[in-house]
Amino acid sequence: MTNDLVDAIANLDEETTLALVKQKIKLGETPLDIIEQCKRGVEIVGQRYSEETYFLSDLIMSEEIIRRIMEILEPYFPESANENGIRVLMGTIEGDIHDIGKNIVINLLKSVGFRVYDLGVDVPPEDFINKAIETGATLLGISVLLTFSINSVKKVIKLIEEAGLRDKVTIVIGGYPVNERIREYTGADYFETDAVKAVKLFKRIAAKEK
Repeated sequence: MTNDLVDAIANLDEETTLALVKQKIKLGETPLDIIEQCKRGVEIVGQRYSEETYFLSDLIMSEEIIRRIMEILEPYFPESANENGIRVLMGTIEGDIHDIGKNIVINLLKSVGFRVYDLGVDVPPEDFINKAIETGATLLGISVLLTFSINSVKKVIKLIEEAGLRDKVTIVIGGYPVNERIREYTGADYFETDAVKAVKLFKRIAAKEK
């Protein structure tokens, strides 16, 4: 695997990045392969930010580049021939507008047969509950990248308990700051910070439900 795309993203070269993505699609690389390269590039951006080589504006730029990449890749995600009947509710928690990771997971889940309801970003805890009741979703994915929004995730789970749905809904949280300690604090069932691994986790949970 070449590092041309990784380097272009790391260097915030939007024009080169988008051209490489289109070229790689034409050459037969899968969206998953390209996403993995994007992940490596973004990790370098994050490292440079922590080293104070990059600044907040650079992080925002990298997010915009990834958003453009996802627009290119979306038509190439494989369509599942059949839904597996498992309904998943996904959203980014209130106070947080990051949706790149969430959107990647949604596309991957759809490609393997899940019926996914996307609530979008900056979603109030009450909306998660209302939509869970409306759709009958048994899997709930909550994305959180900003640490000050973690308490809102905890509120979602508390509201689910109060609604009498806790034993009917499996809750997975994900995002850059999420770890086992935060999972325990919020009361979520699982956590995952890698999109591909998250889909594997959802598949394992769905298999148990069946």
